[in-house]
Amino acid sequence: MSSNRRKALLLSAAAVCGTLLMTACEDGATPTPDSSAAASPGSSTAGGENGEPGGSGADTGDGGRQPVEEDKGPDGSGVDTGDGKRVPVEQSCGANDISWSTRSESQAGGYILIMAKAKSGITCYLPAALPTVAFGSDGTQAGPAEQTVGEQIKLSGSTTAYAGVNPKTTNDNSGKELDSIIVAVGDDDPNPVSLKVGTITVDKPVVTNWHTAPADAVPFS
Repeated sequence: MSSNRRKALLLSAAAVCGTLLMTACEDGATPTPDSSAAASPGSSTAGGENGEPGGSGADTGDGGRQPVEEDKGPDGSGVDTGDGKRVPVEQSCGANDISWSTRSESQAGGYILIMAKAKSGITCYLPAALPTVAFGSDGTQAGPAEQTVGEQIKLSGSTTAYAGVNPKTTNDNSGKELDSIIVAVGDDDPNPVSLKVGTITVDKPVVTNWHTAPADAVPFS
């Protein structure tokens, strides 16, 4: 994604979000993959004699069919690999899949801790990349606070991911006064959120990767 397109996205988000508190800019349910699948050639959609869906199974040679056990993964879901097995589908998180919150921390000169949890019933993966964090009507974007990217994080249930934002890394009196930040899960996230953070001074901000422990999300600069 080009920097101009990313800034346009974030500026648009700032205009739409306004002063929304910990909520997605756009309402709407997370799209759910179509669970239907086309029947394989020669198979039936009705129940077979052995009680298996579509009468599936191996031909026993006497007109009957014997069920064939299929590896569906730990949760029974997944996509067909083409060899009779299935692998789990890993859904990437979008900002509207997540319940967001923030709090101010005093360590490292003061920073904002962003906390992300999957909404009820959702399992998704935060990528091994920086969250996209922007400030103000001009879309000032936070740079990296760490030299390497982190690990992919699976969000489900009570699992929480943390990222730390230092809004001001300069040692002078420059900067602009703001009271909210715009957060997205990567540059291509179409549904960034606006989060209230209290009054902060912003000048050359930085943000950490996602972490599973808040102590690891301190944005030392």
